[in-house]
Order: sequence, then C-alpha cells, then structure tokens
Amino acid sequence: MIYHFNKVPIFYQMTGEGPPLVLLHGFLERSTIWFRLIPEWSKQRKVIAIDLPGHGKSGCLAETHTMELMAEVVVSLLKDISIESASFVGHSMGGYVLLAIAERYHALVDQLYLLNSTTRADSPERLENRTRALQVISENKKLFIQTAINTLFTQQAREQFPSEIATLKEQAFTFSVAGIAAMIRGMMERKDRTTVLRQFRRKKHIICGDADPIVPFSESKMIAYETNSELKILNGGHMSWLENSYEMLKFDF
Repeated sequence: MIYHFNKVPIFYQMTGEGPPLVLLHGFLERSTIWFRLIPEWSKQRKVIAIDLPGHGKSGCLAETHTMELMAEVVVSLLKDISIESASFVGHSMGGYVLLAIAERYHALVDQLYLLNSTTRADSPERLENRTRALQVISENKKLFIQTAINTLFTQQAREQFPSEIATLKEQAFTFSVAGIAAMIRGMMERKDRTTVLRQFRRKKHIICGDADPIVPFSESKMIAYETNSELKILNGGHMSWLENSYEMLKFDF
C-alpha cells in the first residue's frame, strides 16, 4: 500500500485484524525484516509495517530526515488509515523515531517497545563515524552498505544467517544515496530522549541482546533502570528480529 506524504510515496503493509501494532524498522532495513513475525502477530492484531522515508519502497523527503520528521510521517499515515492508538515496536533507528512519536504524540502510543535501541544521543565517537560514513557512501554506496550491515551482526550470527544477511544487503543496495544520507544526518541530529521515556506513563519495554555490538547491554540495562522500563534480555546481538524471532513471538505485544 502507498500513502503520500507531501506528494512523496510512503510504502506500508497492513495485515490482520484487532488492536493495532505498528512496526518501525532500523537503518538500512525495510518493512520486510518482520516477515518471520507478522504472520503470527497478525492472527490477533492489525499489524502495520512501514518503510521509513529513504528506505524500501518509500521516497526521500528532505536532505535530512530528522526523527521529528519521521514521527510526523508515521503519525500522518496512521491518521489516514484511522488508527487512533497502537502499540509500537521500533528496531534500532526505528526506536529513535518511536521516541519522537512518544514525545509529541504520546496519546497515540498504548505500549512502547524499544528493540535493540537506545534513548541516548550519539556520542562524539559515533558522530565522527557517521561523518565518515557520509563521505564513504557518496563515493561507494555498495561498499558502505556491505560494511555497515556486517557490523550489525556478531560473528556467530553472520555464520548462522548468511542468506538472510545477503538478502538484507541486496535490498539496501536499492536504496538511494540521498535517502541513506538523509537518515544518517537525522540520526546525527537527534537529541537524548531518556527523559521522554522516563516520563512515559504507559507500558514501556526495552528488548536487548546480551551481545549487541551496537547498543551495549550495559547501556540498555542502565536506561531501563533510569526510566523504570521493563527489560527483556535475549541471547544475541543487534538484530533480534532475526536472531531471536522465536523468542520475539512469545512477547505480548
């Protein structure tokens, strides 16, 4: 399905009936990452999986895709399909978007799940890495994507899921340089939203991998403590939607 935001196509898929569940993917991903999970979840819920702008089949909106802009896109789409409130799962960058939604449109969020994500802003080291990434992607998109996606997986996961990782890369190769760069700039500009999560009064959960190479387990544990969020710990790395799909199906989203 296609929704147009400022005349730019935003792709989403909607499956099932029941209380709405909105799925927000991470950087260099698209809505198809949830393919193992949607069939089961949609037996009891209306599942809406969105391609965020610049990713998947969605167009690029601006030079910088701020988290606030992404939140506006998601909320506008949900309003168009008459969703008044929903539970949300945000993976990695999708979690950043989810926190921006919770800050400005908190009445829309029934339950909040941060999956392999963080409330923190980028560290100085991460900002430097993203600045270098902008340079690399402008020179060699394919090399950037291959390297970036490899870093999201532990060595064990790379050995366990070679075909799924290859598919993830092939899909990301179709994304435009402008769209990827816009998301990098948006992540660089995002603010710390730990207070937003702390002040969120409905059900809130942090799902983390104990060997996550991107969001350290110690960080997830500290954020859960600071924000009084329920912490769910999985054995694995950053890509729990793939590495821990069986365990994910046990959660009561």
